[in-house]
Amino acid sequence: MFCRECGNEIPASAAVCMKCGVPAEAAKAPKVNVPNYLAQAILCAIFCCVPFGIVGIVYAAQVNGHLGRGDLAAAQVASRKARTWCWVSFGVGVLALLLLFVFGVIGELASQYGR
Repeated sequence: MFCRECGNEIPASAAVCMKCGVPAEAAKAPKVNVPNYLAQAILCAIFCCVPFGIVGIVYAAQVNGHLGRGDLAAAQVASRKARTWCWVSFGVGVLALLLLFVFGVIGELASQYGR
C-alpha cells in the first residue's frame, strides 16, 4: 500500500508511514475533495449582493471544519448551501444591474422626449 500524503510505500505491518508519519489507516482511507466555494462567495459578496454573499461565506467557511472533524455528510451539505447562496447572490446582482440599466434607459428617453 502507498501513503496518500507522500506516495511512499508503506509495509503492511507498519502502523504509520515512515516518511511523513501519517497513520497507515489514514493512508488507506480515500481522500475526499469537497469544494468550499469560499473564493466565489467572497467575490459575490463584494461585486454582487452583500447579504446573500455573506451567507455564502458562512456556509463556505463551515466546509473545512466539517471535513476536519470527519463529518463528510455535513461538509457536503454546507458545500451545496454555499454554492446555492453564491448563485443567489450572483443572480440578484445581475438582476439589479439589469434593472438599473433598463431604468436608466427609460429615464434618459423620458428626459429627451418629455420636453
